[in-house]
Amino acid sequence: MEGLDYRQLNVAASYQRRKGPSRKQLFNIMVYGYMNGIYSSRGIAQACRRDINFMFLLEGKKAPSKSTIAQFRSETPPEVIECLFFQLAERLLEWGEISGKTLFVDGTKLEANANRYSFVWRKSVEKSRDKLMEKMSGELRKIQASYGVGPSGTDAFSLADAKDALAALERVRETQGVVFVHGTGKRKTQLQRDVETLRDCVERLEKYTQYEGVFQGRNSFSKTDHDATFMRMKDDHMRNGQLKPAYNVQIGVDAEYIVGVDISSDRNDVDALIPLLCRMEQLSFTFETVSADAGYESEENYSYLERHEIKANIKPQNYEKSKSRAYGRDISRMENMAYNEDHDYYLCAQGRQIVPVQVKKQKSKSGYVSETTIYECESCEGCPDKEKCIRSKAKADLSLRHKRLYVSKDFQRYRSEALQRICSPEGIQLRVNRSIQVEGVFGAIKEDMAFRRFLTRGKEKVRVEFLFLAMGHNVLKLHHKIQGRRTGQYLHNIEAA
Repeated sequence: MEGLDYRQLNVAASYQRRKGPSRKQLFNIMVYGYMNGIYSSRGIAQACRRDINFMFLLEGKKAPSKSTIAQFRSETPPEVIECLFFQLAERLLEWGEISGKTLFVDGTKLEANANRYSFVWRKSVEKSRDKLMEKMSGELRKIQASYGVGPSGTDAFSLADAKDALAALERVRETQGVVFVHGTGKRKTQLQRDVETLRDCVERLEKYTQYEGVFQGRNSFSKTDHDATFMRMKDDHMRNGQLKPAYNVQIGVDAEYIVGVDISSDRNDVDALIPLLCRMEQLSFTFETVSADAGYESEENYSYLERHEIKANIKPQNYEKSKSRAYGRDISRMENMAYNEDHDYYLCAQGRQIVPVQVKKQKSKSGYVSETTIYECESCEGCPDKEKCIRSKAKADLSLRHKRLYVSKDFQRYRSEALQRICSPEGIQLRVNRSIQVEGVFGAIKEDMAFRRFLTRGKEKVRVEFLFLAMGHNVLKLHHKIQGRRTGQYLHNIEAA
């Protein structure tokens, strides 16, 4: 850690006293605290006063208070900590500790520092908003009929119309000289009731509008940490499948060292691979192969890796199912149909042609456009295998339907290439090592280092916290490898039973 460049950290807008420890010393005690399972600012401040190792890192400076440590962790820009993290990864490459060739990727869910019962669900908000709009429209029509103010001639009222009507009612109140009353035993006028009802509608509608901006494509968020999403956790202490506010932590591992970190608010992993690789572009080197499990398979991820000349060692989602006998005997699957590449059609089990009839384009959340070709059988009349071939929950009469296939040609090509890679001897070794290395890192973090819940709130602060944890893990891993005489070992060999 002494050989890192701390110039960006020294100019960062973080807290520092004139006689207190420097930013570099605060950074060192943070990393050392996370190495030893001390994560709270209070615990680190106490260790600085009692532990001789922390005193050594402070170099004779006065022990910082817990507020100083908390402020340093929360106010230091994540880009600065991330720069130091990548410097450590590059030093490991220089020492020959990481290969710089194969990146193993996986994710896990860690609980956020948010109230478990402060959830906001998108469907519930949309339902409440629709009811509120209906109520507000009735109030606006009532106000128009009673006072002659507000919008007229339309049923599609907006928040701006409600605000204008509320302002108009306030002017009516001033004109009539009506005094609003409050408290027990006071009788409110109809004007006061209308104003209060409309004001309540405006406030609630503004709240729902704010919620819609927080969702950003998600189905839920926490009121105490807007970046946290409610996810199903494996470590369910209540054992009732309760959802908890959490973050999806993505890491890239090489030779058991963490070389890439990203924090995602999405529950699935398929949309988290590209942001992780984009964040790792700050490294001075690039990886030749990315190895990941079936949760990362998508045409967009395959396309990104191909454009950047990275081999995709991703396990297809249907890999385990495709090895079963039932899968190979299923005549409804296009994988079991003969394909004529020259004339672009499939042959079903009865030898009938399934020809292309339409090309459909879809755009993902990130803007990626995929192309799907729809194939349809020329005629399924009188086919004895029709019930086995056409399997769908559609309510249309089976006699009026024809067999259809939805084929993404680019995705099928990517999947076949990935399948050849993972079935090769090198691919098998990488699959075994992915389970050992990435899952081993998560096991060390959750069990050995007992880190299961973030202490900070917000995606950026959570990323800083996990970067401290990742650097602490890397230093510990280097120490253990030196003690075990395993330095320079990148992959575990496959051992036969």
